[in-house]
Amino acid sequence: MKQFGELVQGNVIPVCVYLRNRIAIVIDIENVDTVTSEQICEKITNCEELGLNQQLCSNVFSLWMISPLLELQLKPTDKPYNLRKSWRYFLEQYSHTSYNKQIRDEPRLVFQRNVFFSPYLEEKIKDHKLIELLYEEAQYNILHGRYPCEEMHYIMLGSIQARIELGPYNPQQHSIRFFRQQVKFIPMHIRKSWTWKWLPISSKNSIEVKLLEQFKRIPNVTTNRKLMRKYLEFCWSLPFYGSAFFEGQIEQPVTGLISLMTHQDQPVLVGINSKGLYIIDDIKCVLLLGLKFEEFSWEYARPSKEDDLNCLPCIFIQFTIIENGTSVSKILQIFSRQASLMDALITTFNEQFKLKIPDEVNKPLEQLHMEKDSHSSFIMYPSNLPWLNNKLNKLTLATFDEEGRCIGQMGSWTLSY
Repeated sequence: MKQFGELVQGNVIPVCVYLRNRIAIVIDIENVDTVTSEQICEKITNCEELGLNQQLCSNVFSLWMISPLLELQLKPTDKPYNLRKSWRYFLEQYSHTSYNKQIRDEPRLVFQRNVFFSPYLEEKIKDHKLIELLYEEAQYNILHGRYPCEEMHYIMLGSIQARIELGPYNPQQHSIRFFRQQVKFIPMHIRKSWTWKWLPISSKNSIEVKLLEQFKRIPNVTTNRKLMRKYLEFCWSLPFYGSAFFEGQIEQPVTGLISLMTHQDQPVLVGINSKGLYIIDDIKCVLLLGLKFEEFSWEYARPSKEDDLNCLPCIFIQFTIIENGTSVSKILQIFSRQASLMDALITTFNEQFKLKIPDEVNKPLEQLHMEKDSHSSFIMYPSNLPWLNNKLNKLTLATFDEEGRCIGQMGSWTLSY
């Protein structure tokens, strides 16, 4: 098969589009250099083998161009072939990696959730085909640490995934040793925390023992359809669900001039959805800061030295908190080559937020309605838990009083005031 960036004789090319359920669709497209993202999406939704609800699908999902270095949601009028030809340019503008990695990068067309689709409407979807695609995408984000949770929640979600893929509990097959060898049900950053993994036995507090116990709690009569929905219901309750993610870096809190000069920035994921902005530790997979749109203001800044490749554009995030009984403003600086993309998405969502049109009055799509079902006993929902709280002590912030005077600096902020 030819690569997407190559035209073949007759100006027809087989285009491969990936779904999050590990299915790839090959579509023969004429005039590939002029075909739009919307037209490719129509071919996917019209594919009889997939059996997708065309009306719902066109609203819920969109076409993305994704690689390990960059993720872009395409507009309906975008021409994927032209974007693929310009991919090197986008990497030079927006990626944080070396030239050698950029020239080897190969993006994929992925059919996944539209970041602008209403979460309120999503929770009302009943169509099983769409629920399955949304489940697979949520599972991907859970396993790759994009949706920070506590260990007990990862175990609960892992048990649901195991039940869907393995079937009901079988004592002859599903032993502690069996789950000890399974690595696909738990995120990497949780698996790394496993201790004494080389021992032939497992402690009662080991991940595999907890995973097996949770797996056994799922009733045999529970259908995959219900399990997928329960998995999604948990993810829907996470504030950062449905975010588009961007790479960035922030200063780590340090003490002393020597530490400041030698300290490296901390890599972070910046998640942005219709509710707000979320800063996630990209190594420990921990939520550092989460703010709703009404809670912060922002400003995009170009690099002070545009000829210096090490001088990055940034986003300033300003928010107000009560500190020692006094209202103060905090400012966080996020450095990223993708800062302009963040700025554009925040601006779009913020304009929508200002319209103050509640989801409840949005015109509902046909065939959308919530399944009436009580919460299952094996589901633990996140609510007012510490791991969702902001961790300001992990951030390098400047502090300003109500008069706009700087009353506290950390890191490089101390060199500015």
